Amino acid sequence: MEITIQASEFKAKCLKLLDDVRKGDTFLITKRGIPFAKLSALSTGSKKLFGEMQNSFIENDDIREPINCGLARSA
Repeated sequence: MEITIQASEFKAKCLKLLDDVRKGDTFLITKRGIPFAKLSALSTGSKKLFGEMQNSFIENDDIREPINCGLARSA
């Protein structure tokens, strides 16, 4: 649910409003009646910080040996 709130009220209740955002609320913050900011939770996608590239590299024991990348050569 989006709630409109004045900047002065946001300043006074900032920590409580952050808890409300965690629960799913979104706040449109106004200054002198003009909207200038929106406070909402970040999306919690499935992206991981570590391990995203796991098993995506080819390990080759001999660094001098060419790697077979699946490209066919014309003879």
